[in-house]
Amino acid sequence: MTNSPSRQLGELRWPEIDGPLPIVLLPLGSTEQHGPHLPLDTDTRIAVAVAAAVAARLPGALVAPPLGYGASGEHAGFPGTLSLGTAALEMALIELVRSADDTAAGMVLVNGHGGNATALRGAVRLLTAEGRRVLVWAPRAAVASAVGVPGAVGDLHAGRAETSLMLHLAPELVRPDAATRGPSPALPDLVERGVLPLSPSGVLGDPTGASAAEGVALLDALVSDAVSTIESWPAARPSSRHPDTRRDR
Repeated sequence: MTNSPSRQLGELRWPEIDGPLPIVLLPLGSTEQHGPHLPLDTDTRIAVAVAAAVAARLPGALVAPPLGYGASGEHAGFPGTLSLGTAALEMALIELVRSADDTAAGMVLVNGHGGNATALRGAVRLLTAEGRRVLVWAPRAAVASAVGVPGAVGDLHAGRAETSLMLHLAPELVRPDAATRGPSPALPDLVERGVLPLSPSGVLGDPTGASAAEGVALLDALVSDAVSTIESWPAARPSSRHPDTRRDR
């Protein structure tokens, strides 16, 4: 019996990446506080789960090892939060995508942390100008709303959506008894002041009512949204090795 090729890039040997180059999904998360009830790697775990399920639905797609550090300056003051910052993250993403010229027909950055958005915009702007094929996907409140998550627009951090997803993905790491409701501030206020002055618990939203069953439905909806986005992207079509676009290597 022949084993199916791994979808995990890190498990492959380089000669196994031959023929048409694959789409490579890079899960991007964070290491930051997620309230008193969720683990520090929540964003990364969710991004990895989405990327793995997307790759299972897209023939030939591969999942790169995750980048588990992001721009988490707004979570300063909580023990356990480790942050690269926006400038360093932007440069790291630029160099990672540049380095994929011999590996990927296109890179999909599967983002699990909203604080990474500014770095992602800057990196994609430059990489696109260089002619590289890069796409960003991130969870949208509309997807959570469609599944029935209440108050999805204000469910910013460690609230119901993330708690339901983690009850499905890693229930042994969730402490429902420690979950607490927090405020849902406007994003400009959050960016200006940071989380701690707004929510001493670190929660921005309300995890009440979260469940593993809701996590299953939400993950499936997020994966379907990501697959649809990627399938409409020209770089997702079968491709041979694309022309050399290396710069500043």
